[in-house]
Amino acid sequence: MSTSGLTTAELAVADMCGKYAQDPLGYVLAFFPWKTYEPIQIIDWTSTAINPSTNLRLCDQMEPYRLMYPKVVYGPDFWACEFLTELGEDIKRSNFDGKTAVSPLYYATASGHGIGKSVLTAWLTKFIMDTRPFSRGTVTSNTAEQLKIKTWAELGKWHKISLTSEWFNYNTGRGAMNLTHVNHKEAWRCDAQTCREENSEAFAGQHAANATSFYIFDEASAVPDTIFEVRDGGTTDGEPMVFEHCAGRFRHRYKVRCIDSREVWLPNKERIKEWEEDYGADSDFFKVRVRGMFPAAGSCQFIPTDAVEAAQYRETVEDKYAPLLIGVDVARFGDNESVIYPRIGWDARSWTPRRYQGMDTVQLTGKVIECVREFKALGINCSGLFVDGGGIGGAIVDQLRSYGYNPTEVQFGGKATDNQVYRYKGDEIWGRMRDGLNKLSLPANNQPSGVDLKADLTQREFAYTLMGNKINLEAKKDMVKRGVKSPDLADALALTFAEDVAPLARPEGIGPAFITVESDYDPLDPKF
Repeated sequence: MSTSGLTTAELAVADMCGKYAQDPLGYVLAFFPWKTYEPIQIIDWTSTAINPSTNLRLCDQMEPYRLMYPKVVYGPDFWACEFLTELGEDIKRSNFDGKTAVSPLYYATASGHGIGKSVLTAWLTKFIMDTRPFSRGTVTSNTAEQLKIKTWAELGKWHKISLTSEWFNYNTGRGAMNLTHVNHKEAWRCDAQTCREENSEAFAGQHAANATSFYIFDEASAVPDTIFEVRDGGTTDGEPMVFEHCAGRFRHRYKVRCIDSREVWLPNKERIKEWEEDYGADSDFFKVRVRGMFPAAGSCQFIPTDAVEAAQYRETVEDKYAPLLIGVDVARFGDNESVIYPRIGWDARSWTPRRYQGMDTVQLTGKVIECVREFKALGINCSGLFVDGGGIGGAIVDQLRSYGYNPTEVQFGGKATDNQVYRYKGDEIWGRMRDGLNKLSLPANNQPSGVDLKADLTQREFAYTLMGNKINLEAKKDMVKRGVKSPDLADALALTFAEDVAPLARPEGIGPAFITVESDYDPLDPKF
């Protein structure tokens, strides 16, 4: 951006933008009038007030940041400081040089009400637009009304009081909510777009090869799948960034943060206390509105969140008689994952699920054989190999059999064994998995697959059939329509519950109940 014709004051602001390009927290403290503008002087970093929910003094909680910025009195809440600091560290690690594309930065925040998410959205938008010339951004929310009167209105408030308010035109007209640079309207801008599926093309074509293409989704769980697909095209060049409230698809790529409203200074603690007394801290109402969690078991939620969390904390128990069971869920669409999930007895934690995208049937068959042989090398034979046989999964079953393996083909849409309770076989194996959660050990939230598996298990809904009251799980296409990804990890784990499998050895000394039959032909050996 040319600096010719700028006043001394404008040049000073431009220099500040460069100085804070990798320091979003420093930017927020420097570019807004915390010392002089009373309406934003809410969080006093020097206050000795005590948060009744945590018994911490505000000044003590803010001490790390008071040491970093000793002259600051008013500023962001603690959780926002943590977020902005982490973002700055990730930006420094990316070290974008203005030419060579870097990997996208993905962030997701789940939270209770009243913590100031819309304020953070405004700060992020201003930070990127001010410090990265010719950046392009898109902001959306779960409804057009939310987008206009809350998210975009909050940006307008902070833009008006910022040091760079004269650099950009802020518009809030119907169908034209945008923030555009006064001299580069088309090339340096941020647009507010509704997330209706028919509006997906509005998210296309956003590129900033020499700057930052960014997306802020206020409520990712309400965003249609097609929006994500179009959006991903804008993360292929430059220094892309994605911010979401509640992670959407491919959650394993996100840095996920969960904020409890009780630990934040802004929300009314007396009101929160009333909710806790009226509903209870473990109620769905309190978990969603205060703790930023999924409900334990809503009226339509098939697997309770608290049961999954208990399984994630449960210690694994070694059982030398436990059989090795492997579930193979086969992807039917390009964005879905094929998953190979091993579990030994009730231990579904110690062996990481293998996840693949864009793999053909021959390649996936090879990966399944590879998994079986890796366990055999450890002296563990596979006692049950269960493969999703629907669609292209049938080819995996046929190929495994041709190589001398003995997979069990499972049809999710087939008839349930217990057809008095479940409509389809897929419903039944999910039910068996749910019933086993009181014994299972699942990957914890700090393990690679823990966050994704928890979401897969807890976000699927169910209903009863009109005739016979059989359990009928929500179809995957319906999950996608409401913004929830296909539960591929959970399906692979559920497949390991397709049949009862005898233990490897019984106390009376009976040997292994199942030994994998293998031929001499090795499809992975290059000499064949």
